[in-house]
Amino acid sequence: MRCWSRQARARGKTIALVPTMGFLHEGHLSLVRRARKQSDAVVMSIFVNPLQFGPKEDFKVYPRDLKRDRELARREGCDVLFVPPSRQVYPKGFLTRVHVEGLQEGLCGASRPGHFTGVCTVVLKLVNMVEPHVVLFGQKDAQQAVILRRMLRDLNVDVKVVVCPTLRERDGLAMSSRNRYLSDVERKKALAISRSLFAARELVRGGERRAGRIKRKMKETLSRGGITRVEYVAVMDARELVPLSVVRGEVLIAVAARVGKARLIDNLKVRV
Repeated sequence: MRCWSRQARARGKTIALVPTMGFLHEGHLSLVRRARKQSDAVVMSIFVNPLQFGPKEDFKVYPRDLKRDRELARREGCDVLFVPPSRQVYPKGFLTRVHVEGLQEGLCGASRPGHFTGVCTVVLKLVNMVEPHVVLFGQKDAQQAVILRRMLRDLNVDVKVVVCPTLRERDGLAMSSRNRYLSDVERKKALAISRSLFAARELVRGGERRAGRIKRKMKETLSRGGITRVEYVAVMDARELVPLSVVRGEVLIAVAARVGKARLIDNLKVRV
């Protein structure tokens, strides 16, 4: 992989990396299309990273279909599909972890201890292996995008970070590989997540600035939609991920909830 990248760089080509865990959907493919606009060559990595899964999480059953993913990547014009084996990413004796203090502990990090350490570690390794000029992430994983941007900046990694908008189904559900866990009934119930975000955005646009009232409206919307296992409803500063009592500047409004077997996350950014 590195040999290919260095030959491309020697020819004056710019390289974009789209890191994924596979089981591709339109959200992943939109990152590839954006990458083609940002660079001369696109590398997509597929690696289901064991380091970011907790002991009771879905690593073993996480959806995988490399044959399908390969064809989708080819159709979108990926130049390289990089699928390293786990023994190469984490060889025997591997001891190093990457942790970003202060940004990992809240939101998803509160219920998934160690998750973002695993994400940071594997992304830094992938960037070092591929040596891209640009790396692209999706806004749906908002906390992850903030953490990875900070990690790459703090460690002086010479790569540009591009965060692309969340892609949604026609009914508003954020695209996710884990949506496949949902039954038809659960999928309809899951729509309350995006509806709660849209309701919050309308409140802000209508002049509401009190975060407490915005969160109450979101919780009411989730409850009416039949979602009872809410992990968090948050109104935060979008860059520093600190809770806000009064919304101002760039604001991240985020939800995590469990529907059936699926843990679903979604968010919107608004500027006040």
